[in-house]
Amino acid sequence: MDRLNSYLINFPRTQLANTPTPLEKMPRLSENINGPVYFVKRDDLTGFAGGGNKARQLEYSFGDAIKNGATMILITGAVQSNYVRSAAAAAAKLGLACHVQLENRVGGMPGIYHSSGNVLLNKIFGASSSTFPIGEDEAAADTNIAGIAKGFIKKGEKPYLLTLSADTKPLGSLGYMRCAGEILDQINDLEQPIDAIVVASGSAATHVGLLLGLRLLGSKISVHGICVRRDTHQQIARVEGITRLAEDLIGCGKLVEDDDIRCHDDWLTPGYGKTNQSVYEAMALAGSLEGIVVDPVYTAKSLAGAIGLYRQGLLHKGQRILYLHTGGMPALFAYENEITTYFG
Repeated sequence: MDRLNSYLINFPRTQLANTPTPLEKMPRLSENINGPVYFVKRDDLTGFAGGGNKARQLEYSFGDAIKNGATMILITGAVQSNYVRSAAAAAAKLGLACHVQLENRVGGMPGIYHSSGNVLLNKIFGASSSTFPIGEDEAAADTNIAGIAKGFIKKGEKPYLLTLSADTKPLGSLGYMRCAGEILDQINDLEQPIDAIVVASGSAATHVGLLLGLRLLGSKISVHGICVRRDTHQQIARVEGITRLAEDLIGCGKLVEDDDIRCHDDWLTPGYGKTNQSVYEAMALAGSLEGIVVDPVYTAKSLAGAIGLYRQGLLHKGQRILYLHTGGMPALFAYENEITTYFG
C-alpha cells in the first residue's frame, strides 16, 4: 500500500464511504453453478446514501471541489443514476448546494421510472433538477450542464461540475485504486488466491481504478469488465483512454497493457437500462441463494457476466472468482412493474 499511497497522497479526499467493505464467499451460488468458487466484494455496503461504488469515487471529486472553494455541485447522469444520487447526498452532507441534470437514456419507461428510486432520493437530499432529452451524447449533456452552471455563477455560486465524458479528469478512479489495496489485503487474510475479478463497466472509473490499482501494487489478477452501456469495442476504447488519463494523472507511466483490458457485452442486450433473461436469472440466484440484491441496470448484468463467463469457458471450474458488487439497489424500485411481472 505504501507505493499506492505515494501516488495518491497529493490528491485531497473527503471520506464518504465506510470502508473496508466485507469480502465474502458465496457458497450456495457456487454450489448451484457448480463451477468456480465465487466471492463477493460488498461495495453495496459502503454505507453512504444507499451504498454503492460511487461513494469511493466521489471522495476525491468532492475533495477537489472543496479545495477549489466550490459552493455548489452540478452533475449530469441518467434518470436513475446512482452517481447522481450519491453526489446529491454528498453535497447535502458537506453543506453544498446541488443541481442534477437527468438524461433520458432509457426510452419507453413507465412513469414510476421517472419518479421513484434514485429520482425520489435526489429530492430528499435537497437537490434541484432539470432534464435533458438526449440520452447518448455525453458531450451535449456536458455542454448543457455547463450552460446551467453559468446561470448559477450569475447568482453568486461557485459551481463544481461532475461530468462523464471520456476526457473528464478521472479523479473517481482514485477511489478504486485504494479499493484495490483493500481487496489485496483481504485476499491475503483469506489465504486463498483470487484468479479473476468481475465488475460492471460503464463510465469505467471503477474498472480503470481497480485495474490500475492492482498493477500499481504488483498484482496480475485479471479484471473482466461487463458492459452495461456500450458494446465491447466501444467500451475497450473507453477503458483504455481513461486508463491512460489516470496513469498521467498520478504520474506512474504506462502500467496497464492494452491486452490487459477485458470487456464483454454478451449480457448488454437490448441496451442500457433494459432487462433480459440473464438479468432476471442473476437477480433470482443472488436473492434466493445468498440474500443479496442486485439491480437490473448494473449489478444483475455484471453478476450474469460472472456466471456467463464460466458457461462460455472463459472462467473455469475450481477457479476463485471475485465479483465486485457496486450497489444500485435504489434503482430496483424504478423497475417494479417489470420485476413484479417476472417474479409473479
